[in-house]
Amino acid sequence: MDIRGSICALATPFGSDGALDLDAFARLLDYQIAGGTQAVVVAGSTGEAHMLEHAEFDQLLAFAVRHVAGSMAVIAGTGEAGTAKTVALTRRAAELGADAALVVTPYYVRPTQEGLRRHFIEVADKGDLPVILYNVPGRTGCDMLPETVAVLRDHPRIVGIKEARADGERIRAMAKLVRADFVYLSGDDGTARQAMLAGAAGTISVVANLVPGVFRELCDAAVAGQADVAEQVDARLSPLVDALNGAPNPIAVKAGLPLLGLGTAVPRLPLVELADGAVRQEIHRALARLVPLAVAA
Repeated sequence: MDIRGSICALATPFGSDGALDLDAFARLLDYQIAGGTQAVVVAGSTGEAHMLEHAEFDQLLAFAVRHVAGSMAVIAGTGEAGTAKTVALTRRAAELGADAALVVTPYYVRPTQEGLRRHFIEVADKGDLPVILYNVPGRTGCDMLPETVAVLRDHPRIVGIKEARADGERIRAMAKLVRADFVYLSGDDGTARQAMLAGAAGTISVVANLVPGVFRELCDAAVAGQADVAEQVDARLSPLVDALNGAPNPIAVKAGLPLLGLGTAVPRLPLVELADGAVRQEIHRALARLVPLAVAA
């Protein structure tokens, strides 16, 4: 299993009636394959995991596994607020053919560092899949410290971390934890170049939904240590990354999907579709500079 390079945190396309749109999901997967994406995350935060019914999670993950047919790793988002629920969902993902689980720190409940250690050990022991830790304190209200990660990486089933804190100090601390059996993946598009040049093996990206080919260029250059090339590609991507930061994820990235013929912009409540206005216009302009658009804005 390769969990390096350009990894897309897939959006989940819904039809105008709010139901899963598997035809659009197939187009999105094909777009990722054509763009050189090296792995995909299904039912992560970008995929509105917590808005999916259990049957929809099963349907979406099984569809992705069948559709990519071994051409790339399929990583399932299985993190829940409770440990037992996380173990159960991780085991279900294993049954459906996922290659690994992306497990976010428990949200809302605000566990201690010891609670986090015990939570992830339990999931790794009982979940039947390799585990990628996921730290995104801006969403969860919980920050897993590097010292805790340093302990967890000794578990044979804990294979890496997606770290979404974007400050330089955290990037440097995560880079020091890298070893042959444990990878560091950036979880922030805006600082992905910096993280990969510092030692991250790749990035689990939101913007790759819309521009997988360009994002693969960035990852290839940065992971190879080609700082000048990576800086040039990053400069091309920055206007789109900035535009997508104009609304909470995945509201903004879903607004770009119709422009590429990859589905509707509809999220599920309590998320609402991006309103017409400056942010939507900037997404259109930035995206049009990078890839051909399928439809007019």
